[in-house]
Amino acid sequence: MNQVNYPIVIIVVIAVIILLIWIIRRNRKDEKQLEKDIIQSELKPEHNDDKEIKS
Repeated sequence: MNQVNYPIVIIVVIAVIILLIWIIRRNRKDEKQLEKDIIQSELKPEHNDDKEIKS
């Protein structure tokens, strides 16, 4: 009962570290995409009025 199963502890710690790295990378990627989407939504396309150009 007092023995620690080190191979299993090491595997779990490595799995947790890999999971954290994956979550952090995905969060950064999603944050950059969100910033791009916000910038695009704020920049509304200009309305070109062809009638004024032809006159």
